[in-house]
Amino acid sequence: MIKREITNIQARQIFDSRGTPTIKCRVCLSDGSFSEASVPSGASTGKYEAHELRDDEKGYNGKGVLKAIYNINNDLANLLKGKNAEDICALDDMMKKLDSTSNLSRIGGNAILAVSLACVKAVTNSYSIPLYKFIGGINANKLPIPLMNILNGGQHAGNNLDIQEFMILPVGANSFAQAMKIGTEVYSALKKLLKENFQSTSVGDEGGFAPNLENDAKALDYIVDAISIAGYAPGKDVFLALDIASSDWYQEGKYHLSKSKRIFSSMELEEYLLTLCGNYPIISLEDPMAEDDFEGFINITKNAGRVNIVGDDLFVTNPERIKKGIEMKAANSVLIKPNQIGTFSDTLMAINIAKEANYQTIISHRSGETEDTFIADLAVGVNSGFIKCGAPARSERLCKYNRLLQIEDELGKLGRYASKVI
Repeated sequence: MIKREITNIQARQIFDSRGTPTIKCRVCLSDGSFSEASVPSGASTGKYEAHELRDDEKGYNGKGVLKAIYNINNDLANLLKGKNAEDICALDDMMKKLDSTSNLSRIGGNAILAVSLACVKAVTNSYSIPLYKFIGGINANKLPIPLMNILNGGQHAGNNLDIQEFMILPVGANSFAQAMKIGTEVYSALKKLLKENFQSTSVGDEGGFAPNLENDAKALDYIVDAISIAGYAPGKDVFLALDIASSDWYQEGKYHLSKSKRIFSSMELEEYLLTLCGNYPIISLEDPMAEDDFEGFINITKNAGRVNIVGDDLFVTNPERIKKGIEMKAANSVLIKPNQIGTFSDTLMAINIAKEANYQTIISHRSGETEDTFIADLAVGVNSGFIKCGAPARSERLCKYNRLLQIEDELGKLGRYASKVI
């Protein structure tokens, strides 16, 4: 039997898509195989996420990760050398126990995740099988619907739009390749339309355009028009999704929309968002309420009809918070970001809990991304219905889409596009 013991763990500092330091970790095994994993970083983050350990010193504006890298190269390397890399759950538990905090703040959630994912990828390389097959076996055959963030606001752009992400879903496609064709054509049509109307086509953190428009509804008008100009039917071939990121607005029980200078109660915000859903072909609202507004989530979930109500800051990929949401009937979908929880095994647990409750799962990137394509394989490996990678622009986004195209080719006739989940 081949031994797959960990022989070396080595991390170093790299840079994410915002030019901010982050971690890349290499794990080597006793059979000569190895792999690397990189960790992304969010801008609009939930307060219940695993702690991202930074240096808090003058260099890199306090965003260096040398402390986290030291913890990997010393504490975690000493802990895991000689251990069986195939027992991922045990490795993750050992790292969490060594950290001994509820949010992984001593070692760093970013440090632990880098090692966890690198171990998974190294074992996969050892078996010489694709990562998605290692995760999901022969049942891993669903290509997710991409939620493409083609217009940015909120913290992702320096414009006057309150809503953070305006996304399109190419539901009318019959393959992931066709979904990419639709998405890129709509994106190009939107760029042309903005230019014709003398609007900025500079892009935000996730590759979506970031124009200054009258209001959020005007942004939706532009997108609907772009879908039609590209030759597709809004509400049939292409639907819309919004990431509200409302935790950024929440102060003392009210929602303060800083860019449009409006103040909403939870009920008023619900009314505003559901009115948008009634006026446009929107089928997904992410974080329509703040991370502590469970009551607001319960109410909008009850009243949203066909619209997916997605918990991101609400759940932060945390199994216990997802269980609480399920019990309270808050949201009906879960955004999955591995760096919110800090380990591969806890990420899988979160996905399984959500699926058992018939909640949709959306595998997601972060606004500060790397060229690592792990989430593409994860989405197929767990047969998730959806994936968020950003706009069809910028290489740190497109590498995930290109990986999914490769997976679709590998699966051939066994692969199926997830459009039937809508």
